[in-house]
Amino acid sequence: MKSLRIAIASIVFAAAALLASSAPAQTKGNATLSGKVVDDKGQPVADAAVTALMVGQSDPLTARTDKKGEWKIKNLSEGQWRLEISKEGLETNRQVVEIRNDKVPPVNVTLAKEAAKVDPTVEINLAVAHAAELAQAGKIPEARKIYEDLLVKYPTVYQLEGLIARTYAVENNSAKALEHLNLALEKDPTNVDLKILQADLMMEAGDKAGAKAILDAVDMKQVKDPFPFINAAIVTINQGKGDEAAESLTKLLAQFPTQPEIFYYRGRAYVVAKKFDEARVDLDKFISLAPAAKEAADAKRILDQLPKK
Repeated sequence: MKSLRIAIASIVFAAAALLASSAPAQTKGNATLSGKVVDDKGQPVADAAVTALMVGQSDPLTARTDKKGEWKIKNLSEGQWRLEISKEGLETNRQVVEIRNDKVPPVNVTLAKEAAKVDPTVEINLAVAHAAELAQAGKIPEARKIYEDLLVKYPTVYQLEGLIARTYAVENNSAKALEHLNLALEKDPTNVDLKILQADLMMEAGDKAGAKAILDAVDMKQVKDPFPFINAAIVTINQGKGDEAAESLTKLLAQFPTQPEIFYYRGRAYVVAKKFDEARVDLDKFISLAPAAKEAADAKRILDQLPKK
């Protein structure tokens, strides 16, 4: 029987989708980022745009270079900052700067003449495909590093936050997974796949009520994976709410009519609700669909203990 854990294969997003919140951190502090921008001939670049965005935040700080090519952004807190320096006609410089003890060396960069623009789709898709191969081989940190590097280079491709979240989910790090997943959902709040993953992670983190609220609001016709909903039903069954669990599993069954686990857990829900005839039908159906499943023995035991007609 399929595990109720998140499958590693789910790390891969469709290529088309790629191109198609966590609690706020403190961004005000005593540090200053500064530097100088020159072109490939060593001449100062005036009026270049400088953007600093603290990792995990959505509101960037900005500055522009003066006639000497110099710039400065004050009152920054410690942490990692994504820095982008750009000027029309010149290549954009992107990097991550670490501020520790309110100190950071000057960030001096050279912007070369911009080459002919290339569609990033090919690069992103090839990198994501390679990361998926690494993840399938169990090399989750290596796969995550690819996504993180892509995000530095293409910070507007927010779907990468969802991919990073999935790598943490595979490692059972719900807190870090939710941190990145919330960033992706800020940009795409109606994404059903992300919301279901969010609910699954919240369930693991202990926020069962919050997870259930998310799942209850999802359009079942858009659901591709039934297991987060089955997990939620199990919680409801364990709370003694048999009728409620059976109702949600019946809705799920309309989308996944041949999924054996749904019959098994709905049968258990009916037992809790003391609807023994319905429980008998579902448990028999489960055994016929998955006779070798580990839950089959339990289904037979429950059937033997049901009151006789």
